[in-house]
Amino acid sequence: MSVFYRSLWMVALIGLMACSPGGEDVAAPEPLAQPEPRDVRPTWREDHMALGKETYQLACASCHESGDLGAPITGNRDQWEERSNMWQAVLFKHAKSGYLDMPGKGGQPNLSDEAVEAATEYMLGLTFPDRPAD
Repeated sequence: MSVFYRSLWMVALIGLMACSPGGEDVAAPEPLAQPEPRDVRPTWREDHMALGKETYQLACASCHESGDLGAPITGNRDQWEERSNMWQAVLFKHAKSGYLDMPGKGGQPNLSDEAVEAATEYMLGLTFPDRPAD
């Protein structure tokens, strides 16, 4: 090996040794920063179904759990079969304005349309749990 190549190797080794960590003057790496904890907030759908459950208990359950006034019982698929085939918009309209013996908004005129629609979706979800969510 020629003197030139030996010198080149020597310079390369010295350069590598100078760049490599060694000794106590090398700073330890900083620990990885942990992400800040986040508030876990319910999704829109979870909020909507919570409103539906609350509204159902307030205005709908008294008839839809007993079948009073011919109301289909929540959870009884056979009683809901014909109604569930209606477009959801028709069910919403009936729930808001009334249908046959059912008073509009379950007899609670101060309920918002959103609350009534949420209660309708909640009842359909209890009756048809395998139904895809909107």
